[in-house]
Amino acid sequence: MPDPAADLPFFYGSISRSEAEEVLKLAGMSDGLFLLRQCLRSLGGYVLSMVCDVQFHHYPVERQLNGTYAIAGGKPHCGPAELCEYYSKDPDGLVCTLRKPCLRPPGVDPKLGVFDSLRENMLREYVRHTWNLEGEAMEQAIISQAPQLEKLIATTAHEKMPWYHGKIPRLEGERRLYSGVQPDGKFLVRDRDESGTFALSMIYGKTAYHYQIIQDKSGKYSMPEGTKFDTVWQLVEYLKLKPDGLVYTLREPCISPNCTIAQAAPVPPSAVSIRKLGANGYTPPPKAPLALGAPQRPTPMDTSVYESPYSDPEELKDKKLFLKREQLMIDEVELGSGNFGCVKKGVYKMRKKQIDVAIKVLKSENEKAVKDEMMKEAEIMHQLDNPYIVRMIGICQAESLMLVMEMAPGGPLNKFLSSRKEQISVENVVELMHQVSLGMLYLEQKNFVHRDLAARNVLLVNQHYAKISDFGLSKALGADDNYYKARTAGKWPLKWYAPECINFHKFSSKSDVWSFGITMWEAFTYGQKPYKKMKGPEVISFIEAGNRMDCPSVCPEEMYTLMKDCWIYKHEERPGFLIVEERMREYYYSISKKTTPATPTEKPPEVAV
Repeated sequence: MPDPAADLPFFYGSISRSEAEEVLKLAGMSDGLFLLRQCLRSLGGYVLSMVCDVQFHHYPVERQLNGTYAIAGGKPHCGPAELCEYYSKDPDGLVCTLRKPCLRPPGVDPKLGVFDSLRENMLREYVRHTWNLEGEAMEQAIISQAPQLEKLIATTAHEKMPWYHGKIPRLEGERRLYSGVQPDGKFLVRDRDESGTFALSMIYGKTAYHYQIIQDKSGKYSMPEGTKFDTVWQLVEYLKLKPDGLVYTLREPCISPNCTIAQAAPVPPSAVSIRKLGANGYTPPPKAPLALGAPQRPTPMDTSVYESPYSDPEELKDKKLFLKREQLMIDEVELGSGNFGCVKKGVYKMRKKQIDVAIKVLKSENEKAVKDEMMKEAEIMHQLDNPYIVRMIGICQAESLMLVMEMAPGGPLNKFLSSRKEQISVENVVELMHQVSLGMLYLEQKNFVHRDLAARNVLLVNQHYAKISDFGLSKALGADDNYYKARTAGKWPLKWYAPECINFHKFSSKSDVWSFGITMWEAFTYGQKPYKKMKGPEVISFIEAGNRMDCPSVCPEEMYTLMKDCWIYKHEERPGFLIVEERMREYYYSISKKTTPATPTEKPPEVAV
């Protein structure tokens, strides 16, 4: 995956703190002069280096679990570009606003880090050997899992480094260090014992020194009392810049005899190459408005709502349907409203953490029918746990009856798409509908029928993550039943209903498939209403006559074919969600291959990085 900052003209890549300061010095040292560079401490992070009052200031920018970026104590932003744009308008804790980007000269690319040159080959090697995949299947796996795979392989990247010698005794490490020339700072890293910890061995003054590399409970590596890093190779690269408790900085790697390609240590740029970076004036190019979610395409697995709030066994101990009012903080901000009441934003305090929630507040407890419906919805949702379904946290009976659910801040899919027609690609629409198919496949496997699947009931966590919501009409089927028969028609969304639902009040996963086809049509028309201005009876006659809605203008032929298969009149001839999800997945992977994805009160701390 490309670095989200790679195209920023003020991003310098893997340069050190001192190199950044040299560049800023040569560029004039004006207040607000800044550049962005890779952070050596945290994977996927950056450092914002800037000048104010003839002094250098360095702010770490960490990549959060949900794919956003933030300076410690600061607001999250969907990408490094947006973060820099924000601080160019408001210092918000920095020493001053960002005023002038320090640009790389034309033709000078960001400096690659030691991991950057290994990443692609390691991704493929891991998928090939771990999942036994080749060719198209391997490419699809990498596309769908790239962020998680990168995190995984980064923690083992040290095994590819020339200085890593594996499991050898201390004396063998010394023998290898003493073989050949013995400059100060010659070093190697070896496994210490069965515990999975490491030792760093180096030469200084013809004497061998051995240091334990400590790993804390969070998995970070450091020298005793030293700076902590996500990986061993990041620690080694840092120790090449400063000793951090060692007798000397690391210099020349002692090449492992098992190393097939001796990768040279990154060479710091010379004073001449630094001067070539010079000072440049800069006028930012006009930018299109950003769509919700990170343009670097975070995956659902990067968000806080992918795993259940109760994935931690300690939190699971407290899981129950009815919640205590004191654990719930309710904001006055309304996210939406309906016949039942309104939806408000809130925070639910758990044993170890706090999570953002959406709270469905009943308008009046005297409306027994509405209360009963909400209770049924809660009981159903409490049984469901899937990344592509809005999870219900519980019910709170206090000033009103309240249904507490996961937060999906992007709002309904139909409104999101209609307000961003020019910004959302067809591939993005396919991605979201594939996720809906995954959620519906889960319901099918659990013997649940949704009965109200529509774009209005698909909520977005961000531009690239959809969750199915609104289970008010859902019904659990018996183990031996394949459809549910409603007793009364009531207020039904007929334009989304299959013929057997309208004619015989029969609902099944196959009728949900019909609704999925309608939801697909809504998505590919960017939120238009199905069947235009037809009334319910007209829609029924239209379907009975064998007619179906036309293909949306931007909809790929493969997706419209699937839509029409979802609208097969006889439910027994329609595909189930096992087939629907597979076809959505195959098409999404095929087009993904062809495209490139595009208020704190305290001052954020400066950290040596």
